[in-house]
Amino acid sequence: MALRAALLKSIWYAFTSLDTEDSGKVSKSQLKVLSHNLHSVLRIPHDPVALERHFSDDDDGPVSSQGYMPYLNQFILDKVIEGTFVKEEVDELCWTLSSKKNYRSDAQRVLSNQDAMRLWCLFNFLADDRYPLTLVPEEAEYLLRKISSVMPVELTCVELEEFLSQDAVQKDGLSVWSFLDVVNAAAVSRGLDAESIGVAVEKVYREMVGNVLKEGYLWKKGHLRRNWTERWFCLKPGSLSYFISEDCKDCKGVIEVDQNCCVEVLSDRDGKRCMFCVKTLNKTFEISAPDSRQRQEWITAIQTALRLSADGRVSLHEELKERRRELREERERRRTLRAEETRRLRELQGEREEQLAELELLKEAQRQAQASLQQEEQRRRSQHEELQKTLQRQLQEAQEARANLRAEVAVRDLEAEHQQRRIRELEDLHRRLQEALEQQIRARQEEETYRYTQTRLLAEEEEKVKSLLTLQEDQEEQLQQTQREKQELLQEMEKKSQALEEAQHQLDKVRASRRRVDQDIAAAQRKLRQASTSVKHWNVQMNRLMHPIGPGGLLHSCICVKNHKSSHK
Repeated sequence: MALRAALLKSIWYAFTSLDTEDSGKVSKSQLKVLSHNLHSVLRIPHDPVALERHFSDDDDGPVSSQGYMPYLNQFILDKVIEGTFVKEEVDELCWTLSSKKNYRSDAQRVLSNQDAMRLWCLFNFLADDRYPLTLVPEEAEYLLRKISSVMPVELTCVELEEFLSQDAVQKDGLSVWSFLDVVNAAAVSRGLDAESIGVAVEKVYREMVGNVLKEGYLWKKGHLRRNWTERWFCLKPGSLSYFISEDCKDCKGVIEVDQNCCVEVLSDRDGKRCMFCVKTLNKTFEISAPDSRQRQEWITAIQTALRLSADGRVSLHEELKERRRELREERERRRTLRAEETRRLRELQGEREEQLAELELLKEAQRQAQASLQQEEQRRRSQHEELQKTLQRQLQEAQEARANLRAEVAVRDLEAEHQQRRIRELEDLHRRLQEALEQQIRARQEEETYRYTQTRLLAEEEEKVKSLLTLQEDQEEQLQQTQREKQELLQEMEKKSQALEEAQHQLDKVRASRRRVDQDIAAAQRKLRQASTSVKHWNVQMNRLMHPIGPGGLLHSCICVKNHKSSHK
């Protein structure tokens, strides 16, 4: 997956470089050329039929990156086998296509084309798998510090830090072409030459992209001749190779750095100092470093290679990049949490200030309420005193009125009893009138019921008379119809009797003819049996005449003839 992602990054630059109009689409003819070149550098068998089938449309219109991805995945990336091709050749092809459009060397640029391509590869290595590819400012600063660490002069400057701290760069990230311009500007401002930058870039490139954990000259003790020879050692995850010189062309051996390998410090002997050994299952390699610091660095690097091999990793900087990304995400989460906490604190502070203001308002309102309550209390007291005086006066007046009222009540009670008697009399009269009225109403209702019943019965009687007349007419018609049908049936019965007699006569004739036919058939059968007997007799005679008579043959023939005649009789 890591190799596929790395290849896809480089191919993405090649695809975008063919988009001359920045429309996000590339002509099909250019994509065919790009696909052919990718098949060549990736050592994949080229299938022109599949390529033509994928681009089988007649029009030569442009194709977007999404339209090219299915072919790229199915016919190129899915067929890539790690170790069968050189990754640098793919990077060189994609860099050549993309640099023609986006990066041109001029007098103001210190980086050579080779160094720019290596920085481009380093940029792709550190960039996340999000398109368009950009590099966060922290990763750009990390790469620049990494390059500066192997140079005599620091590459960073104030202008570079100001550029990386811009809001647009912090938000959207840094593109590779802006990054190369920044490096060129920093080199020009520092007065660096192309050679020193090239050495630093190559070393960082070999370390990060080439997965070289450490390299340098060390003394190694031979296994056969047991002499000490200076070799150029190159340590990668899983292997420690040693060469004659630092050009790494003539490899003299490879030490497998895996779970069966370990590194130990040795004491000085044989005139060598700062010694250590690398032990495998079959051999022990004794090595001498220039000084104790170099020995410790080599031991630490080999232990790192052993840890990567145990973890199944092939790149230290991949692990470091993941850790830095996790740290950035953690910092971003913490920054978000701090911003959220700050916002919440501000909200709480605002709410507290609002609550304090409301409390002050409540206190002021309470003081005003107390003052108004005191005034209201005084007013109520004065009103209460006045009300008490008024009530006393009214009580006296009420007592006088009560005495007068009692006298009036006694008079009114008498009048009320008289009126109640009158009311009861009127109610009795009203009840009797109501009963007489109800009786009259019931009598009228019964009269109307009787009349309605009488009318209904008369109507039913009239209907029944009509239906009786109708039934009588129907019965007369049916009687007439029955008489006619009876006469027709009598006539039909006479005809059927005549036909039956005639049929009986015909049947007698048929039976007589049948008896005659049976007699004829019996006579014919007798004649047939006689004819068959004659045929058999004449067949015997014919056979006898056709065969010569031997001794005893005549007697046998006579016996056969006699038997035949007797059977015929």
